[in-house]
Amino acid sequence: MCVGLCGVNCLHPFVRGGKNTRNLAKLETNSLQASTLALLAWFDRCQRPLPWRAGRDPYAVWLSEIILQQTRVDQGVAYWHRFIARWPDVCALAAADEGDILKMWQGLGYYARARNLHRAAQMVRDRWGGEFPRTAAGLRELPGVGPYTAAAIASICFGEPVAAVDGNVQRVITRFFGSDLPVDRPEGAAFVAQGAAALLHPDRAGDFNQAMMELGATVCTPRTPDCVACPLSDRCASALPTSGADARAGAGAAAALARPVKAGKTRVVEVAWSFHVLTDGERVAMRRRPAGGVWGGLWEFPSELGEMEPAAAGWKPAGCAHPATTHLLSHRRVEARFPLWIRPKSQAFPGELPEGWRWLEWQDAADLAVPRLVDKVWTAAREAAASAAADCMQGLPTFGDERPLPWLESTK
Repeated sequence: MCVGLCGVNCLHPFVRGGKNTRNLAKLETNSLQASTLALLAWFDRCQRPLPWRAGRDPYAVWLSEIILQQTRVDQGVAYWHRFIARWPDVCALAAADEGDILKMWQGLGYYARARNLHRAAQMVRDRWGGEFPRTAAGLRELPGVGPYTAAAIASICFGEPVAAVDGNVQRVITRFFGSDLPVDRPEGAAFVAQGAAALLHPDRAGDFNQAMMELGATVCTPRTPDCVACPLSDRCASALPTSGADARAGAGAAAALARPVKAGKTRVVEVAWSFHVLTDGERVAMRRRPAGGVWGGLWEFPSELGEMEPAAAGWKPAGCAHPATTHLLSHRRVEARFPLWIRPKSQAFPGELPEGWRWLEWQDAADLAVPRLVDKVWTAAREAAASAAADCMQGLPTFGDERPLPWLESTK
């Protein structure tokens, strides 16, 4: 074992014993060329036919990258098609209503990304006349576009020779070079960046970046890498002899599968939230969450009542609209409860609504952009509201719904 990039242990055979083991970017050109060419040849044969790969349209590529930041490709493709059908170019998206974008985004989570998507489209329209910047540096000015996304768009659409590093690339690079540096620390991130740059093909940068991402997503997977099918296995410091279970036994295999190494995970905070379902059976109260923070700008069953006290305002408690539910966010574990409050239909909702509230027909409320948590319980909550409202009306006179009494048999 030798000292590689940044003075760390490095297992890769081309680095071991090299003249300049302190910096991967200074390796001899032909040291990694065979691996790069093998990767590109594999990509040419095996790439998935993703719709945004049909051309080099920066709008299509940018939209795909934003959607896929935390989403599986199979799910993301459906969202991409819906966005393209509704807003076929960046100027159409820029002119869209933010509420419509949030509704279309529903289910993807991280709604700040949807708002940044809208802001970025407006910036491209207003500042650059509908044309995307052609460099990674210029693309970084767009809201929601970080180093990876900027490099991906610049290389794929405009051929800029810059490496794009996402989670898949981190895994491929650390396994290929045998690095155990934590990728969530500066020295580990630098190692990955320099490793990707050393492998980068300057004339096919876009294809190279897509190939690295494709390899990590389909072959060099976290738990079951298929080293037999991998075009880099002959030179990979972490390659397993076969793809069977026996190959994963032993300390060496365990270390390979553990890459990329991370120093520590962000602590998950447990929180308890109550979402109050206030309804007369046909209508429901909805609250728009503040723009900042979790689910900013989305609609919910009110989780903040302010000075309003439902019981004092004439609402009748009716149990729960849905059983308590656990919902996971990035750094929160939400224990959600859904208290149900009923008000007879004859009693209108108070005229003075709390700020940010709306009193809507259930069907109209269903058209609002809501968090995934609310969407998951929506149907059950609506059914519970209708049932509770019917119970609340028992004993009150109604007309037209009663079953008529049977006629007495004739005694004639």
